Amino acid sequence: MQKQPLITLHIYSLAQLLTQLKADFSNLRRFNDYKKDRIYQCRDQHLTEQLDVKISSQDIAYTAYGKPYLAQYPDLAFNHSHSQQHYALAISETLQDIGVDIEDLSRQVRFDALAKHAFHPNELAHWYDRDQDKNYWFKVWTTKEAVLKASGLGIRINLNGLDTQCFAFTDQGQCYHPQIGYFAFQHVYLAHALLTLAWRITTFDPMLQYPDIAVIQH
Repeated sequence: MQKQPLITLHIYSLAQLLTQLKADFSNLRRFNDYKKDRIYQCRDQHLTEQLDVKISSQDIAYTAYGKPYLAQYPDLAFNHSHSQQHYALAISETLQDIGVDIEDLSRQVRFDALAKHAFHPNELAHWYDRDQDKNYWFKVWTTKEAVLKASGLGIRINLNGLDTQCFAFTDQGQCYHPQIGYFAFQHVYLAHALLTLAWRITTFDPMLQYPDIAVIQH
C-alpha cells in the first residue's frame, strides 16, 4: 500500500527565536545576520530531530539556483519561510521538491499595483470579481512563492506567467508552467497569517491524494 504523504510543519513567532532586538545591534546588517543565524539554528535542530542525526549548517548543500537540501539524505525534503512575525519550516520524507511561503495578514502592501504586476490575467480577473479581496490576494501570492520555491527556480520566471489556478472558495489546487512542470498546493490558515505549501506532481490529477499536514505551533 502506498504510504500516505505527510508534511510536518513547524511554526514559530519570530519573537520566540529572536532573543535580541533590532535596537541591540549597531546596524541593520548585523541584526539581519543574527536573525538568519537563529533561523538556521532552528532549522538544523528540527532536521536533527527528524533524522536522529546531528545536522549543522555545514551539512546543507545548495542547488545552482540556491535551494537548500541535504545531499546525504536525498529522501528528505525541506523548505522554510519567514515573514515579519512568523517562521515556518516544512519537512517531508514522502514528497520531494516542496516549497513553503508564509505571509502576515496584517502586511501592508500596494495590493493593486502588485497584482497588476505579478498576477496572471486569470488571477487578476478573479481578484477583481472578488472585489479585490485581500485574502484571495494572499492566497495567490503565497502560492506563487511556494510553487517557485518548490521548483528550485525562485523568481527566475515571470510571476504573471504562472497561473496558480487559485480560487477564493478552495484551499488546495494544482497548476502548471512549461518551465517548471506540475505542482500541487495547499493553504494553511493560522491566527494572523496565511501559509501555502507546494510540492511537485507528475501531471494534473483530479484524484490526487493530498498529504496529511501535521502543524506544530511552538
